[in-house]
Amino acid sequence: MPVLTVCYAAKGGSGTSVVAAALALSGAGESVLVDMAGDAADVLGVAAAGAPGLAEWFPSEVDASALDDLAVPATSRVGLIPSGGGPVAGADGRWSELGAWCSRRHGTVVIDAGTGDPPPELCAAADAVLLVIRPCYLALRRARHLRTAPTGVVVVSEPGRALSSGDVASTIGAPVVARVHVDPAVARAVDAGLLATALPRRLARELRGAGR
Repeated sequence: MPVLTVCYAAKGGSGTSVVAAALALSGAGESVLVDMAGDAADVLGVAAAGAPGLAEWFPSEVDASALDDLAVPATSRVGLIPSGGGPVAGADGRWSELGAWCSRRHGTVVIDAGTGDPPPELCAAADAVLLVIRPCYLALRRARHLRTAPTGVVVVSEPGRALSSGDVASTIGAPVVARVHVDPAVARAVDAGLLATALPRRLARELRGAGR
């Protein structure tokens, strides 16, 4: 059964791209990571510089089936649809077309929607819409001003924060579906370009079931 998850943040530096990549890598069977933010290739350690992607597809006249040809292998079972060589700006109807394509895909599809409100058409097509957030007052304040109503929250937990996961859930009005701890092993894997081939077990365990 296909599962489509949209990940987004209210504030930059929340860890959205790492969470989205980890969800795709830990999905059952084949997975696709759709990169709207422009960071996924670097997070995964995939050589996608200059590769066409969403930025080229949106203004074109080709239908969504062409997206299959844009996929860059990240692992033997995970493909990456790169952001492409420019800003990702959808025209009328194209977001719905992208959402429908994602929904038809076999296996797991994760969209890294970056910072701010994701396109409503993608949220409408998704099985899960996840806000990735640190328990930070500024991030919570920005999240409350967004229009998107997430189905769940992924809290990136770091030491020294006064706000709890319960505080986040009550402020956002959505359940915390995963609590991810800031882990030096994850930073090392990303810096070394090894996240795709050596996903830290703790991260995979903490995200288990988050996109379901």
